[in-house]
Order: sequence, then C-alpha cells, then structure tokens
Amino acid sequence: MKKQVFNPYLPSWEHVPDGEPHIFGDRLYVYGSHDGGHSFCELDYVLWSAPLTDLSDWRYEGVIYRKDQDPINGAAWQGQIPPLDPYYQSLPGPHTLFAPDAAEGPGGRYYLYYSLDFSNLISVAVADKPEGPFEFLSYVTYADGSVPKEGRKFDPAILVEKSGIYLYYGFCPEGTLPGEEEGQVFEGAMAVRLADDMHTVISKPVCVANGCDTAKGTDYQEHPFFEASSIRHFGDLYYFVYSSLQGHELCYGVSKDPLGHFLYQGVLLSNADIGYKGNKNADCYWGNNHGGLVCLNGDLYIFGHRQTHGNESNRQGIAEKVPIEENGRLGQARLTSCGLNGGPLKDRGWYPAYIACSLMGPDRDHIGHVMNGGPSAQAPDPPSDWPYITEEGNKSYIKNMQAGSTCAFRSFSFGQDRYQITIEARGRGVLEVHFDQEKSPVASTLTVDSGDWAKCADELTASSGVHALSFTVKEGQVDLAGFELDGLPE
Repeated sequence: MKKQVFNPYLPSWEHVPDGEPHIFGDRLYVYGSHDGGHSFCELDYVLWSAPLTDLSDWRYEGVIYRKDQDPINGAAWQGQIPPLDPYYQSLPGPHTLFAPDAAEGPGGRYYLYYSLDFSNLISVAVADKPEGPFEFLSYVTYADGSVPKEGRKFDPAILVEKSGIYLYYGFCPEGTLPGEEEGQVFEGAMAVRLADDMHTVISKPVCVANGCDTAKGTDYQEHPFFEASSIRHFGDLYYFVYSSLQGHELCYGVSKDPLGHFLYQGVLLSNADIGYKGNKNADCYWGNNHGGLVCLNGDLYIFGHRQTHGNESNRQGIAEKVPIEENGRLGQARLTSCGLNGGPLKDRGWYPAYIACSLMGPDRDHIGHVMNGGPSAQAPDPPSDWPYITEEGNKSYIKNMQAGSTCAFRSFSFGQDRYQITIEARGRGVLEVHFDQEKSPVASTLTVDSGDWAKCADELTASSGVHALSFTVKEGQVDLAGFELDGLPE
C-alpha cells in the first residue's frame, strides 16, 4: 500500500454506514447508506471503491442513486406500486434510502436492492457498471404483483449463484409495529428465491435465523436476529451475518443450504468491544451496527460502522480482520485504529484523533447507547459529560474530553525506547499518555493551555513491540485533534 489505512477507512468527513463490501473485477466496492444530518440516512447513495492492490487508495464514485428515483417518492414509472400500509402513507416524505446491497446478475448487469425506510417493500435498481449510475427497475413481488406477507421487507441482502438467486430480508423488533402489522409476529430473517429477472419471487419465504419472538429454546436465544441481513458464500458454507437485538453486535450463522436454517456461531464484531474475550463493559459509546464479510488477499474482514457526533445519525464505516479459531469458527474481531492496514501502524508520523477506537467519558458505569432521534426525527444533543468525535469545517477532532475521559488508539509497532510525542489540542488541562491501558505507568504528561488549536510536546517513554496508546485527561477539559510520533536518539 502507498500509505497507511486507518479506521474509519473513508475520509473523516464521509459517513457511509451499513457497508456491504463486494469485489467486482479488480476493485473493492462498499455499498451503504449515507448519513450526514439529524436523522438516519438523510442523503442519497454514494459509492466508494479501492483497488485490491492498494486499500489505502479510495476513490469517490459519486452519487449512484437518488431517493427521488423511486416511484414511492414520486418518480415516473409505468408499473404499479404495490399497496402500501396506510400508516406508512401518512408519514411525511420524501422517504429515506435505508441500507442497500448489490450483486452482479446473470446477464452481467448490476442490481441494487433497498427499502425506502419502513415502506415494507424492497425496491430494485439496475446499472451497466458496478459504480452505476443506477436506474429504478421494479419492486420485489410475485409474478402477479403481490408482495410476500411473511416477514418485514427491510435491509435486503442478495446472493447470485449458479444454483439460483437468493434474497434475504427482515426486521424483528421487540413488541409490535403500528398500522396493518400491529400484533403480527415476525419469525426472523426471511429468504426467498428470485427469477433471473432479479425481482420476481419464485419460492415461499422461509425463516433462516430466529428473531426475538421465536428464538426461545433455539441457538439464537441469546442473540436473536433483529435486522441487517448480509449473505456470503465461502467454500462449502453460506455465512449469514446480522445485527442482533443487542444492536451493537454483528453475529453470524452458517448453513450448507442458502435456504436452510443457519446454525448460530457467534459474534464477529461489537462497535463497543462488548464480548471481546469476555469483556462485559463498553469501551466506547455504541449504537446500531450493520455490515458484511469479504475475503481480501486470503484474509476475512468484517465491515461495520461506528457512531460519531454523540448520536446515531452520523455513522462511519469501519473494517476489522476476523480471527480464525482452532476449530475453524470465526472469532470476534477487536476494534482497532488500523483496520484494513494489514498490521499495526508505524511509530512515526501524524495521527488524527478521529481514528480513536476507544472513547470513554469520566463515568465508566454509564457508557451506553448514543442518542437516537429515529427516522425523520432530530437526534438530541449528547449528555454534557460525553466526549465525542465531531468536526469544524474540514477539521475532525474529539470534543469535550473532561477530567477522567480517555481515548485509545490500537495499535502501533514501536521499535525503540524514546520518542517525542506532539499533540494538537485546545482547552486547559493535563493529559497523561499510557501504553496499552490506563493502569500501566505514565509514559508522557502533556499540559494544554490555549483557547485556540495549539501544539505541545513531551518525551514519550516507550518499549519495543506492538502497543496501544491511550490518552487520559487528569484535570481540566480538552479537545484533541491529533498527535505526532517521532523517534529520539537512543
């Protein structure tokens, strides 16, 4: 790679959650939602891609599909829109583009699957190239134009194989939904087979992963399916990735049949590192999660997203290498600042604060779910003692680090014992730098005393090897923009 890769892997100003990674030709494409406002998915779909030979070289492909291209939002179309729930029709529009997925069809064209927020319909768009632009094609229905009744048509995932074309979907909240679905029981994640036209259903829906209403007594009892279907085929197994009812975690199940029951296997990623090696405490403020698997240069990576701005409305894509356990099962990946880098970061250079993989406020017992305003509702401001990643213009930074707040960056490969560390910060306070964890000896102490962005430096006592760096505010209140490492003569 020409340069290092950070987490998040896209530029600091870009917010593409729900990322579904796919390899088409010699490039990796990530299809996802598009945040950047006060509620979920307010913007149109954009696409980013990178060459498989250099995952640091991301290219913006532009807007690939607009919400006003769907007939539900008023676009002209000669077909007939399937009946919508009157409750949904009463909601204000235009309706937003929720999490998509994409696949190459049998004829060599590319198909984009999505739902307009809670329409309970899956829409399909088509393009001649993986980067689009996409044009609306149709809705997923039976040949007579009716929609399958089983399951909530939400968060579609698509798999195209020689054996057939398979579509997965579902949404299983606790309690019931309003409108015509009030009181309805949702089994879990559903799957159907599609015709070669990529939108006509030709099989009865089957449940492939249990939701909370049906999980009791099954292998999904502790981690029932909630949303975020994703499907891949590696070797002789199909891998179904989903977001559990816990919200912050991506779990997976396996099956030898794309329409069979997927046997629950475990957690792949938590955007708070809950569950990693038995960890029961959140290592950062968390929110919903959605993503998929991809094999890159012989290694498996899980794509997901994290929360910024102290809410769920500005999510950013992250990716982590998946550990393979001795029994062949996939283990839980730990959050890092390097993700797709293929190894730890260098012990030289400038590192922006927004790549922190752990962020905690002074009250460690109340690190929880970030604020969520819900669809079309503005997210509230975070609590006054929460630090969070945000930006001013083109400058991203960690805001509001009060006494007791900690941010961590994992990991760096240190090759010597003495460095100079320089931070860019503002505010008034004292920061301590530790290796690996706060309980380790203080490696450096930095004093910040400026109302504007300013730099201050100190010697950093290190030890050779791979280590994380953590910054803890001991007194005062500080905003942190980043830090630089430089070796000192031995």
